Amino acid sequence: MQATDPLWPEVSSAELAIKPPLPLPTWKLIVTLFKLRIVTLLLLAAYGGAALGAIAGAQVSGWSLLLLTVVGTLSAAGASGINQYLERERDALMQRTARRPLPAGYLDNPRPVLWAGLAMVAGATLLAALINPALAFWSLMGALIYVGVYTIWLKPRTSLNIVIGGAAGSCAVISGGAAVGVWAEPTVWVLAVLLFVWTPVHFWSLALAYREDYARGDYPMLPVLVSAPAAAGWTALHTYLTVAAGLALGLWPGLNWLYLLPVGVVSLLFIGRTHALLRRPERKPALTLFHFSNLYLTLVLVMVMATAMVSFFWR
Repeated sequence: MQATDPLWPEVSSAELAIKPPLPLPTWKLIVTLFKLRIVTLLLLAAYGGAALGAIAGAQVSGWSLLLLTVVGTLSAAGASGINQYLERERDALMQRTARRPLPAGYLDNPRPVLWAGLAMVAGATLLAALINPALAFWSLMGALIYVGVYTIWLKPRTSLNIVIGGAAGSCAVISGGAAVGVWAEPTVWVLAVLLFVWTPVHFWSLALAYREDYARGDYPMLPVLVSAPAAAGWTALHTYLTVAAGLALGLWPGLNWLYLLPVGVVSLLFIGRTHALLRRPERKPALTLFHFSNLYLTLVLVMVMATAMVSFFWR
């Protein structure tokens, strides 16, 4: 049942009316259909896993990173294309997603997007399996969790959808460790845990800002099912867990003040944005936290890679 809340007024049907699609450049169509901006963040997560492997003593080569880039891009982009195909009808019901290429009618026949996505995931898995079976396993696991577990099974059925679905991002980190031969390295798994607990902060803050939209799409996202203050409280819990994982990573041998100092500062800002949402569980603070969660994760991953580079040159 949808929670009613005056903080998010209903959107009229006129506001949801979709104009005939304007011509869209091919590059923009590809970027949108295969969510390449999100793929970029997942690649950063994979590079973070590889960097932690390097800090632990793994031998990192240009070829291993190239393989990780190709496999990670194809697998994540393919899974994203499949996701867009499967959700195209619900996307048409939501103001935030109604102008995506498939619900907006940019393609007369959307089925090639499904086949392209499947081919990309299969091709990435086969390529990795020929060279690095562990990388093949973890990249495929990420795609299967995102499409099968999250998109098809959990997202339309339970408020735990994004909690469990966050494991797809964790697989990106572990695939980075697998690319350099140390996927079982403890620090790789700490970063994977960080991605797992970070994901609900990211998506719940977005769902708080668009809770009427998600209700219209018939998605049982947590902010749709509970009051806005309760959803903000659960989001805050995951912020604390994320910050704890990020700071714990900095206490590991090999990760020093170069990582811990900037991550400590951005962690305080992350908590501050979260507390602002707790005080005012409204659209604007929710969107602010959503955007800042991206910045937080990006900084953590960049500092992991920067620390790995410094450790390499100081050996």
